[in-house]
Amino acid sequence: MSLSDQTAGLFLLARTRIKFCGLTRPEDIDAAVAAGADALGFVLWPGSSRHVDESRLAALVERVPAFVTRVGLFVDQSPELIMRVSRYLDLLQFHGDENPADCAGFERPWIKALRMRDGLDLHAAAADYRGAQALLLDAYRPGVPGGTGETFDWSRIPASLAKPVILAGGLTPANVAQAITRVRPFAVDVSGGVEAARGCKDPEQLLAFAAAVHGADGRCR
Repeated sequence: MSLSDQTAGLFLLARTRIKFCGLTRPEDIDAAVAAGADALGFVLWPGSSRHVDESRLAALVERVPAFVTRVGLFVDQSPELIMRVSRYLDLLQFHGDENPADCAGFERPWIKALRMRDGLDLHAAAADYRGAQALLLDAYRPGVPGGTGETFDWSRIPASLAKPVILAGGLTPANVAQAITRVRPFAVDVSGGVEAARGCKDPEQLLAFAAAVHGADGRCR
């Protein structure tokens, strides 16, 4: 039994993990860690306004303390780039049209992001991406690989999914507690919902988001 399979059976009993994504500034890393982040996401896709290049990534990850997971986000990018920057990362996040073979082979655990387009069969996706540590579920907008700031119908997520769920898409301090109560995800992922401006995190919103997550966990036990 793989680690991800074991986790799938236990995640309902655990606290909800928090991933703050789209970090671009040293002070935002410090604020996210102070708020209690379990993971920090760095966007390596140049099409994003939150993109960081390799040299910027190297500088930013130096500020990340032990026991906080460093996640790199990629969108249909070259294996050469992914291999080169993976030395700075603990976990790879694939947000494009990558197939399972594209995601494997980088000597790092990985997660697969799925945009919740009409007709998506999450059970089939969980089987296809069985090597993933989790599935990240995000809102669907044609031509946009993520970061839309939009929610989707959470009732579409089956409770019996074989992979842990990381819930993304339009989460904010105001709605994340409701999302956790409805979905009971393994983790929640937020970027724009805790920003003062595009790519600039707001320390107060980071704290408010984390507090809402912890409050929801307390009510769900």
